[in-house]
Amino acid sequence: MKYFVIGEREIVLAFSLVGVPGAVAVNRAEALDAFNRVTGKGGTASAPVDQERPKVLILTEEVSMLLESELLDWQKGAQYPLVVEIPGINGHLSGRKTLTDSIREAVGIQV
Repeated sequence: MKYFVIGEREIVLAFSLVGVPGAVAVNRAEALDAFNRVTGKGGTASAPVDQERPKVLILTEEVSMLLESELLDWQKGAQYPLVVEIPGINGHLSGRKTLTDSIREAVGIQV
């Protein structure tokens, strides 16, 4: 299964050490360009045409906040890649649900 990560330089570097390609994004324009290339949206010249799209797109919480409306539209379409959010280099952002919180909310029990 192919993965791709979009985030801060340190996160992208760390994932590249285990073989996961990525794109550094420090502002909305860079994040949107990388997102469009990975998902095949937009008509950018650098969009991969002959490559298989990744099945899992890993975004830091900071990048996810920059692409909030685009991500919501993408997730409603139920298409690949599956979008997974991880904490950024500075840790978990306050006010955002963790994966554990979301599971507890969905299941309705706390273990």
